[in-house]
Amino acid sequence: MRTKSVGKKKINVVTLGCSKNVYDSEVLMSQLKANGKEVVHEDRGDIVVINTCGFIDNAKEESINTILDYVDAKNRGEVEKVFVTGCLSERYKPDLIKEIPDVDQYFGTRDLPVLLKHLGADYKHELVGERLTTTPKHYAYLKISEGCDRPCSFCAIPLMRGGHVSTPIEKLVTEAQKLAKKGTKELILIAQDLTYYGLDLYKKRALGDLLKELVKVEGVEWIRLHYAFPSGFPEDVLDIIREEPKVCNYIDIPLQHINSDLLKSMKRGTTHEKTDALLGKFREKVPDMAIRTTLIVGYPGETEERFQELKDWVREQKFDRLGCFTYSHEENTTAHVLEDDIPQEVKEARVEEIMELQSQISWEKNQEKIGKVFRCIFDRKEGNYFIGRTEYDSPDVDNTVLVSAEDTYISIGEFADVKITSAEEFDLYGELL
Repeated sequence: MRTKSVGKKKINVVTLGCSKNVYDSEVLMSQLKANGKEVVHEDRGDIVVINTCGFIDNAKEESINTILDYVDAKNRGEVEKVFVTGCLSERYKPDLIKEIPDVDQYFGTRDLPVLLKHLGADYKHELVGERLTTTPKHYAYLKISEGCDRPCSFCAIPLMRGGHVSTPIEKLVTEAQKLAKKGTKELILIAQDLTYYGLDLYKKRALGDLLKELVKVEGVEWIRLHYAFPSGFPEDVLDIIREEPKVCNYIDIPLQHINSDLLKSMKRGTTHEKTDALLGKFREKVPDMAIRTTLIVGYPGETEERFQELKDWVREQKFDRLGCFTYSHEENTTAHVLEDDIPQEVKEARVEEIMELQSQISWEKNQEKIGKVFRCIFDRKEGNYFIGRTEYDSPDVDNTVLVSAEDTYISIGEFADVKITSAEEFDLYGELL
């Protein structure tokens, strides 16, 4: 017989993986709070809900280790219950139940109402758009769609997140208005694929239409675009980026590779030539735009010659921001039938080569900023510095602007004009004007 109700317990939500998971955790926490539950994020609690990532090997390993850590804590009596949700649980639930049976319950990515029931809470439909944000209050992620319809051969996301489903524009505007009232000044638009937004609801690519409505939200000063797919990119969005001051001159567009044969095997729907043409269009329409991309090295069939083509292209394109990952051989993806023929040490060496090259490019670009003035938003104070960002930088993944805190005070979450005085590979140093 249960002597204590779940309502008396503190629920600790632990988030692993990408910004989409951050968003999902925030929705869960908002629902719990509305049900009168005491909820914390990555703090001490009687009940733990782990929102997992199952995308690539490193992420899966982190998720499993975190689950094991909390199961150990449960066995020591430090927590009472451990629940697991998110992508890893969606993808590997039968295996997880077998291998880690001490978890009280596993839930998939679309099981929020069921998870809430197990936590003694009801799903409240009237809370759609409400979130208990875990980011600093001046910026927030806005997830505009769920799932993905793209057939990329290396990617397991459709297996975990399902097909593409856009959120209607009016719901997103309402959510943005609620965030703005709480002090959010920067919206970071996220999805598995921004480019596809609206096709299911409006029978056309409607990212531009969404942006036109979001810029009307009072209090929001920056809107940033993350995770746009290159194939079928809606070009009207470039005109909006150029003409609308609130939309940052920034885009995150994962290109993955440049060799046409590998792009075909990856099922990316593009070629070397088409990719170059798209990037040329970006720079022609928005000359001041910072382009962030991510690349995969070590994909099956990536010969030394094909890797060299990638390196030459990175050197030629001079991306403002770039991330690079080793190929992960994921079961149930179409690439899994290919031979994973690049040794892990070669994959890792190739990542290092790309990132060393990008480090030099970033250093050169940062040197050009010395003496210039940028409007920055300040996220936090660390040691003797206030840490801020320009419109060309997204939190956690891009460059930062450091201003000495010894003789200056800056309110966190506020904008300020900064003159850049010196620069390193990934950091700019400046003084307030």
